[in-house]
Amino acid sequence: MSFDEIIDRRGTHCAKWDKMEPIYGVPADTGIAMWVADMDFRPPQVVQTALQDMLDHGVYGYFGDDSKYLGAIQWWMEHRHGWKVAPEWIFTTHGLVNGTAMCVDAFTKAGDGVVLFTPVYHAFARVISAAGRQVVECEMAIEGGQYTLDFDAYDAQMTGNETMLVFCSPHNPGGRVWSRSELEQVAAFAKRHDLVLVSDEIHHDLVMPGHTHIPMALIDGVADRLVMMTATTKTFNIAGSHSGNVIIPDPKLRETFAARIAAMGLSPNSFGLFMATAAYSPEGAAWVDDLVSYLDGNRQIFDAAIKDIPGLQSMSLQSTYLAWVDFSGTGMDKSEFTQRVENSAGIAANHGPTFGKGGESFLRFNIATPRARVEEACNRLREAFKDLQ
Repeated sequence: MSFDEIIDRRGTHCAKWDKMEPIYGVPADTGIAMWVADMDFRPPQVVQTALQDMLDHGVYGYFGDDSKYLGAIQWWMEHRHGWKVAPEWIFTTHGLVNGTAMCVDAFTKAGDGVVLFTPVYHAFARVISAAGRQVVECEMAIEGGQYTLDFDAYDAQMTGNETMLVFCSPHNPGGRVWSRSELEQVAAFAKRHDLVLVSDEIHHDLVMPGHTHIPMALIDGVADRLVMMTATTKTFNIAGSHSGNVIIPDPKLRETFAARIAAMGLSPNSFGLFMATAAYSPEGAAWVDDLVSYLDGNRQIFDAAIKDIPGLQSMSLQSTYLAWVDFSGTGMDKSEFTQRVENSAGIAANHGPTFGKGGESFLRFNIATPRARVEEACNRLREAFKDLQ
């Protein structure tokens, strides 16, 4: 397929485009939606074909015999990430926000502290708070233009009430691909404070050239407390299927999670299972390789534009398609730089404070859109901040 094709998503019940004006005040007809983390590309043809086969059959009953589905997940994790997964480790949830909520429900109790390294994906704090748990924000530092983890500071923050750490790897919104040493330190921190370690790795396939993602499951000594979360949805732009995988190597943790799944009567929808089975294939892998190359080109164009504007800095994007831009160098407060982006440039981007401590001076821009649209956004940003240039 051509990632350059402009696909009009307005009026299609699309959260990213149809909710842009009511939430951000950015006009639906002229605005550019760069907030919700889905892509403006169709999925690979192998996924479209699987859906067409379902339509052609025309009967949408209960899904049975998940061996091909589980086998596709196993194949993908081993061939793309060097991680061997047993089929009995795999649970399917209604996306990974639901997966996170299920982990909070299964492995913590009301009033427990759940640790986040902030700023981080905003839905984590939302589901933790909604479940009556305490969000414990451990703010990351920025060194050399990248987020770093300060475990001495985090150790001092712990009170003993914390029972879980939700870790984002690769990191959203900063785009960090964590090193093996950093992952080992995260695992050691979880062990020191007896925390269940939930590793959200939904962006693990979207890694820029020159960087390599290491699954937390490949770190020694953490399997007895580890819950892995992965999905096809971000990789293949099929978030509407609301399908994700919670993968648990430890039998005791697995038993606890299975009991909660059973108690809530949860089961996946067949559309998501057919789509995931098709996506996790050699054809899907070739499409992802082309996608990442295209995203890397968008990244270079967007970063160059941000660099042209004095006072703006885009964090080095090692993974994801989410550019994290710091406006603190402009001397403007949040309301002024946000007004320029939304009202002057006509761009809807996520507000940094929603990601927790450390996000106050940032906006997050989704660059997973045709290149012409990225270039137009760059031109608008230059114009909106032309007095600084």
